[in-house]
Amino acid sequence: MDTHDTTRETLTAADRELLARPLHGFLTGAGGPVPAQPRPVWVEATEDGAVQLFTGPESLHVRRHRRDARATVVVAAPAGEPERWVSVTGPTTVETDGAHALARRLAGRYWDLGDPVRAGQLAEILAGDQVRLVIHPQRVRRFSF
Repeated sequence: MDTHDTTRETLTAADRELLARPLHGFLTGAGGPVPAQPRPVWVEATEDGAVQLFTGPESLHVRRHRRDARATVVVAAPAGEPERWVSVTGPTTVETDGAHALARRLAGRYWDLGDPVRAGQLAEILAGDQVRLVIHPQRVRRFSF
């Protein structure tokens, strides 16, 4: 059975499950070039149904947010699994709190932190300034087959 829903404004339990996996999201800021040039990011769904990522305070993501504070992130199941994706679109905010904690959580999800190289890369991230870019969903689209 295939499902396609373009009218929801909130994440479903299935959306949250997909977003909790160590899958790359592809972020596109509204203030970017045309055609859009998505960038891979690590993502996490928040308790209140937003989607967040961490980035440097002067990153491309933040610069695009300053021009137009809207973005979309798309996360898809990998090849070899039934086709499934979720797309979250909405206004963004840049939050100065909690970015290092988010970086630690996501690094633990996406990397083997027992690997000294990865642990060193996380230490480099944590040594720098980070912010959270939060997408507040206005539209959530999904597809599964």
